[in-house]
This record gives sequence, structure tokens and C-alpha cells, in this order.
Amino acid sequence: MTTSMDFKRSLIGMAVVATTAIALTGCSSDQGGEGGGEVDIEMQTNFGATDPSLKVLQKITDAYEKDNPGVTIELVPSTDTYEADIKVRLSSNDIPDIWATHGWSLLRYSQFLEPLNDQPWAKNFNEALAPAMQNADGQFFALPIDTDVAGIVYNRTVLKDAGIDPTTLVDWDSFEAALKTLKDDGITPVSASGKDSWFAGNITDFIGSGDFSESELNGFKDGTFDEKGYTRILDHISAWQKAGWFNPDYSSATTDDLGRALAEGNTAFVFVQNYLVATALGFNPDADLGYMPIPSENGKPFLVGGEGRAYGVSKTSPDKEQALDYLAYLAEPDNLSQLASSIGGIPGLTNATSDLGVLTASYDAFVEPGTVPLQPYFDRVYLPNGIWDTMVTTTDGVITGQMSPADAVKQMKSSYDSLR
Repeated sequence: MTTSMDFKRSLIGMAVVATTAIALTGCSSDQGGEGGGEVDIEMQTNFGATDPSLKVLQKITDAYEKDNPGVTIELVPSTDTYEADIKVRLSSNDIPDIWATHGWSLLRYSQFLEPLNDQPWAKNFNEALAPAMQNADGQFFALPIDTDVAGIVYNRTVLKDAGIDPTTLVDWDSFEAALKTLKDDGITPVSASGKDSWFAGNITDFIGSGDFSESELNGFKDGTFDEKGYTRILDHISAWQKAGWFNPDYSSATTDDLGRALAEGNTAFVFVQNYLVATALGFNPDADLGYMPIPSENGKPFLVGGEGRAYGVSKTSPDKEQALDYLAYLAEPDNLSQLASSIGGIPGLTNATSDLGVLTASYDAFVEPGTVPLQPYFDRVYLPNGIWDTMVTTTDGVITGQMSPADAVKQMKSSYDSLR
């Protein structure tokens, strides 16, 4: 995957400030309260309360409200049950005015969202996102803040000190040999969060995106759950658990804890999107971090991605026009550039630029040449809606040693069959 955007070089200047739900007040010059009456817009951000990107979003929203007196934008931080919370809100017709679509603007939420392809900024939509976000009629339903390109986040200094070249970790044998080396050197090889309930599923999802053959993937789409292939993935995770390659504080660790461990050189690898780098740099601005392709069974490493951070507007919102106006403000090049940079991602609009900072080296090595395939997230394409929670709990069970891979696969297959 390539892009012509000019990427700058410094992510380190981002501040890390714990931010809670923010109620901001004011009124649009040509909309909102100037005609008498306040406009209150709820925005489900899907940014955690301590996520540095939430502070950036707050700053931009402050500026919007200053220009639009009478408009209140309530920025709501994410919970650990964000996906389930949104599902409940939609089913009960208690729909937020704006919400983060977490990869599902087209496949899951488009029926609830206002089409955005006719918005003034839509001409700058990054066509690389079309397969994930655009329907057959050319409609898309969320403003893409960034294009999600992810792999395994790692501490470059830790690997260098252990004599490990991440470009050589192309299959699971070489990756697991590196994990053993790190453990022998007193470094936690892989860190994950059992406290943040979604995290375990990320590991299986990342691996599954590129660890099945084309025929096996087509089987998932056609109603055949590949028990053998899924067992193979969980066998690797189980082996890491038995070898003590996961962080000992897995059950209590939060995502912030992982950022600190990564920044301080206490862990090497984290299966997570690139936003964790911003969190880590808040603990240690000098940390040398990057991301690498995910190894595969066949020795052909890959990256995962598609729709990144994106926001849609409810088509039934009583303040839909004001919400669209605010979204257009976020889409302005300077504002979108700030947001994409805070996430550490490639902008979702072509007239914006992104300050990748320490991630520039990874982008230049693995993304810019276009030689490493970008695979869609496994669960979004090949698994039925609603199976994510089972994916999380079964992977968590394997990491904690409370479930065998066989038991976890049995539970996943049962959930797959019932949801289909």
C-alpha cells in the first residue's frame, strides 16, 4: 500500500493528559442556538479517558465551539464494553448523534448513518479505504480520521540489544525463537491486557488475518468453521503461556500499563494498533518504537488494517445538520492532520498529512514499498457479527491457562454456528 502524502518526522511532542467526558458549550453562527435554543450533540469518541488523542480532539472541539456559540459537543470517553454499549444503544433507539464506528461503518452501521459522500470534503476520501468503507453505490458513512495499518508494536532498542532483527521474523518458528531469547535475557517477550476486556481477541484476530489459506478463508464465509486452522493459532498462544512468555501481570494489566512497559524497555512485543506508541511516548519520549509485519505459518508476513478511527452521524439525529457541520470541521486539513498524527496513522483524507514521528521508519520499511500485503481484520470479513466477545473470552482463557485450545475452539465453533 502506497501513498503520496508528505509525512513529517516527530510524534514525540504529543502531550498525554487524562481526559474525562467533556461538556463544551456555545452556538452556531448560522445554525444551532442563534435562532434561540441550545444544541446538544453527543459524540461517542471510542478514545479512552487517558488516550492522548482525546486531548487533541478536545482542543479541536474547543475551537469549534468558540466559533459556534450555543453548541454543546459532549465528548464521551470509551468504556471497555464500547461495542456492546453501541449495540444496546442502537437496538433501544437511543442513538448517539455521532459515534466511532470501530471498523464497521459499512457492514454493521450504515443503515443507521447518514451517507457522507456528498459532503464538501468527500472529494478527498482516501480511495485505499473504499473496499472497507464504500458500498456498491459509492456511498460511505463515516469520516475516516486515519487509515488503519497495523502489525506488532515493538521496542526497537530491546530487540537490538537482544540481537534480534525484526525483518527476519517471518514465520512462527523464528518469532518464537526470538521470544525465548528475550525471556532468557530477562525481558517480557509479549505483553497483553486482561483488564481491558477486548485485548485478548486482538491477538487471535491479528494472527487469523493472514494465517489461513484462501480456501480456508472462503470456508469461513460459506459456513465452515476451520477447527484445525483455528486450533493451530491457539496452540501458538498456549505455547507462549506455558513458556512464560506473556507478562506476569496479564490479568490486572491495562493498556496504559502496556504502554509504560513498552516505553521503559520491559517488554518487546504488543499485538495492538499503533496508537499505543503515543501512550508509550508519554512515559518515555525517547523510546525507540516501531511496528512490524505479523509472521505467518507459510513464512509470508503481513499487515492488518482497513477502516481506522472514523466517525459517523446518525441519520435520525434531531441535530443532524449541526453534527455534519462539526464533522466537516474535523475534516479540515489542519484538524484532520492533528488527529491522524495523534493516532500515529495515515490520514483518511488525501488533503491531510500525518506526523508519524518514530513510526516513520516502520512506514518506510513495510508500507511505502507496497511489498507487504495488507489484510483485512479476520473477524470483520470472515466471522459472523456478534462473535467478538467469544473470541475475546476464549483467547483470554488460553492466555490464563484456564482453557485448552481444544475447549476454546469448541466454544468458538458453537458460537459461529449459532450466530450464522
